[in-house]
Amino acid sequence: MKAPVCGLILAAGEGQRLRPLTELLPKALCPVGNVPLLDRALARLAGLGLTGPESAAVNAAYLADQVVRHVADRAHLSVEPDGPLGTSGGVARLRPWIDGRGILVGNADGYLADPARGPGKDIAAILEGWSGETVRMLTKPCRPGETGGFSGHRFAGFSLIPWRYVRDLPEGDGSLVRLVWRPAEEAGELELISFGGTYIDTGTPADYLRANLHAANHGSLIDPTAEITAPVHDSVIGPRARIHGPATRCVVWPGAEISAGEDLTDVIRGPGLTVSGR
Repeated sequence: MKAPVCGLILAAGEGQRLRPLTELLPKALCPVGNVPLLDRALARLAGLGLTGPESAAVNAAYLADQVVRHVADRAHLSVEPDGPLGTSGGVARLRPWIDGRGILVGNADGYLADPARGPGKDIAAILEGWSGETVRMLTKPCRPGETGGFSGHRFAGFSLIPWRYVRDLPEGDGSLVRLVWRPAEEAGELELISFGGTYIDTGTPADYLRANLHAANHGSLIDPTAEITAPVHDSVIGPRARIHGPATRCVVWPGAEISAGEDLTDVIRGPGLTVSGR
């Protein structure tokens, strides 16, 4: 019998490295390829059969009202009213909801793409043959010179945590690195599961832009409601955006504008702001 599993997308963070973008939107709702990161993560859970308030959860803290409205009844919501509790604190707060199950925890700001497999199928190996006792982590090989990984591998957005680890998590602010992953590694209970696709932590403007350009697949994604009167190259243009000056390797958020006379390259343009992606 397979160990029962539920899913959690961590969406409580402030996204400080993405400011001023995250002064408008919580990091989890920033669009990549015109799809909010949170929706990409929830689609991945749904592809594994983890959908609805009984099987999928989202936590929120920073700009929580936006996250709550966006998720609505698609998942169980855990709001942290006094600010983000960290990755382990967010899991611990959901202990009554998890209720004996293992939990597949994903970071909302992780962009994953595997053109050979659809959402869910691309990370299904993290569940296959799981005993319900070990901690599993989706990983990519560390880049040259990269430190702080796990046996030469780096975290790739999702980890699978058995109930016995969840049960013992302390309340309050804390991290899964310190309280779950490293202890499991020391105990010989950490299993590294290879992810064959692309993984980008979108925590900085440069990486956020890189994820969008990857989603555009070496071309442009232009929402049909956008108004385009100038050349657009290798860019992502959101709904109702107005492009009256050239855009090259840019992300233009919904409702934002590039005015005539502007010529933008390698930037993120939101309503009233421009952030370099270099």
